[in-house]
Amino acid sequence: MKIYEELQARGLIAQVTDEPEIRDLVNNGNARFYIGFDPTADSLHVGHFMALCLMKRLQMAGNKPIVLIGGGTGHVGDPSGRTDMRSMMTKETIDHNCECFKKQMERFIEFGPDKAIMVNNADWLLKLNYVDLLREVGGCFSVNNMLRAECYKQRMEKGLSFLEFNYMIMQAYDFYYLHEHYDCNMQFGGNDQWSNMLAGTELIRKKTTENEDAYAMTITLLMNSEGKKMGKTARGAVWLDPEKTSPFEFYQYWRNTGDADVLKCIRMLTFLPLEEIDKMDKWEGSQLNEAKEILAWELTALVHGKDEADKAKQASHALFAGGGDEEGMPSTELSVEQLTDGAIGILDLMMACKLAPSKSEARRLVTQGGVTVDGEKATLDTRVTEAALVNGVKIRKGKKVYHKALLKA
Repeated sequence: MKIYEELQARGLIAQVTDEPEIRDLVNNGNARFYIGFDPTADSLHVGHFMALCLMKRLQMAGNKPIVLIGGGTGHVGDPSGRTDMRSMMTKETIDHNCECFKKQMERFIEFGPDKAIMVNNADWLLKLNYVDLLREVGGCFSVNNMLRAECYKQRMEKGLSFLEFNYMIMQAYDFYYLHEHYDCNMQFGGNDQWSNMLAGTELIRKKTTENEDAYAMTITLLMNSEGKKMGKTARGAVWLDPEKTSPFEFYQYWRNTGDADVLKCIRMLTFLPLEEIDKMDKWEGSQLNEAKEILAWELTALVHGKDEADKAKQASHALFAGGGDEEGMPSTELSVEQLTDGAIGILDLMMACKLAPSKSEARRLVTQGGVTVDGEKATLDTRVTEAALVNGVKIRKGKKVYHKALLKA
């Protein structure tokens, strides 16, 4: 099976502009494609994971990836799929986040001569003269068409700023610039980027004298069976940085995938052969738990390495079997200053361990009986002493979230 057909079989392709041409380019290793990553945080998260895996698959098939870091577009912020305006970041924050992205991407993409390259759109967008940009590309865009674009619909209800309105033009200009300077002929992205990506292909076709073709293909957004984006928890995003989401937490997130979603995730995200995955389609009952462990181990190994995946799996087995091996469990160190009269209340402890986003949520979890401390069900009166914290206490939230709290040495 060739790579384009494999992407289809894995359920990764959502929309394409010119399927016969794209199929030919991709299958023959002639796609020089880019995917953009805006540096909205200092770590990539699961939302980026599918795009990184796609780049890896295409590179393995002989195609050339261009990783575009949005040091320029990050100054504006993409309105796609949002009902509110993104917070503005300083240049220093954007630059720092870009550097963090680079380090993480090297685990997935092979960079070097005649391999993948990484570029930053700050190198050209921040140098643009506004009037020159208007004259060069402004006439290629219809405001009427832009306002009908899917990426703006949610923002139109609450008010779309002129700043955000320009994002489509900036992303389209990126594709045009990469086409002119790096021979880029294809853009990939999430399905929510379709309008922006079409704008880029149309700009190239209108601006190039030879009427050269450029192509766009969106990948399916990874959703769970309830239609919610994968990669979210009650504590926020699932990060690829082990300092933000530990390998154990990462493993547990995928281990807790719903029965209806596990085989879809294995097919879309892992590099297991399709023949092997097809055999799992008939799995049910306890076999689905085995499938979840396969998914969790494969993805943890991709992001954090096989050793960390093995440790996370062992820790997970020990916890659910009631064992005492807590290696790999996420933990929080508390200082003596966080104690009052030699102890800390359960609500403050949950907040300190980031097991709840607010005290009201922590209170709800405790009153509903969803929290235990060292195996004992917690109440609102539960206080954990300094002596207990010296040895470390194990907190369980619900059935699947474990955390260790201990006193800083």
